[in-house]
Amino acid sequence: MTAGQTEVRTGFARLMADRLLAFFGLLVTLLALIALGALIYDVLRDGVGRLSWQFLSSYPSRRAEEAGILAALAGSMFVIGVTAIIAIPLGVAAAIYLEEYGARGRVSRLIEINISNLAGVPSIIYGLLGLGLFVRIMGMGRSVLAGSCTLALLALPVIILATREALRAVPGTLREASYALGATKWQTVWHQVLPAALPGVLTGLILALSRSIGETAPLITIGALTYVPFAPKDIWSPFTVLPIQIFNWVSRPQAAFAENAAAGIVVLLALLLAMNAVAIVLRDKFQRAR
Repeated sequence: MTAGQTEVRTGFARLMADRLLAFFGLLVTLLALIALGALIYDVLRDGVGRLSWQFLSSYPSRRAEEAGILAALAGSMFVIGVTAIIAIPLGVAAAIYLEEYGARGRVSRLIEINISNLAGVPSIIYGLLGLGLFVRIMGMGRSVLAGSCTLALLALPVIILATREALRAVPGTLREASYALGATKWQTVWHQVLPAALPGVLTGLILALSRSIGETAPLITIGALTYVPFAPKDIWSPFTVLPIQIFNWVSRPQAAFAENAAAGIVVLLALLLAMNAVAIVLRDKFQRAR
């Protein structure tokens, strides 16, 4: 066999391997989409008929036909809003410091490793931390603020990692051009680097807040209530959220409460998609402005 024939056979084998890998990747993706579509169809079939203004504007009740989701919906929006206010500035500031100001020494590498590890810690661990730190030591009680601080801890590693990657992707020539024009390091970061990295930063925020709004274990651990017949008035109010309310309805034996749970899942999905849509629109807007 000549060298040319060997090269042809090797190239053909690589081409077949690439096509086979692409086929299996497409097959796995289709199977995942089919499973997701089946789950969404099942939830919509059970829950759409229960959706109404009365369901959205009523408080929980022991009677399934009178039960509503207002307290949980208001609690979710309140908690995720306070979580964003706490986590976004802290996460972005920490990422800017570590990427732009932090020295490349042992301490910096140790911090990076710990942040990467924290991103994979189970959410129940954050709940235990929130219970010990915010609820008991800091005396916040079972309040919106305690829940938001706990979810902020959960979101911080994702925000920090995504923001650092976005800052790292900004070309160094942009920084050098800014310095050449006489800008200080902070002016360069604030006016040049951060705006250029903003689409990537927003992607991290989408992932972090999307994870936070669907979490149940940390909030149950800190003592969030399963039955709340009122909407939270301030950050010190007791609260419940949509995942906990859905969990409460699913645990009931009556079939009508299962329909309420399906309708609650639809509302949660709609809220999540609305949040993601706003973030994606903002990200695309900043990408076009670059």
